[in-house]
Amino acid sequence: MSTHEPTRAFETGPVSAPEPTAQAARARVGTVVWGLIVLALAALIVISKLGLVALNGNYVLIGLMIGAGAALVIGGLLSARSRKGGGSSQDSGSGPDSADPDHR
Repeated sequence: MSTHEPTRAFETGPVSAPEPTAQAARARVGTVVWGLIVLALAALIVISKLGLVALNGNYVLIGLMIGAGAALVIGGLLSARSRKGGGSSQDSGSGPDSADPDHR
């Protein structure tokens, strides 16, 4: 006689994937900013190699650092603001912050 309860990993039957939340679908601010930095550097390298503009590397790096820093700070503030606001109404009480003790 076994007292071992079967776990969900060994249960048979249809398995449904967890529903993606709106929060999981959003891109991270840092990822977007670093992607923009790489694209800006690539564009500046192409422009300088074509001879359209003579660029000073120090000024280019300073400009990119200022722009990236500002974008990271503003993006972080906007992200924190949207998380604090909730983004969706949870008047029904069925959200992750509901008082249901069995909700995990």
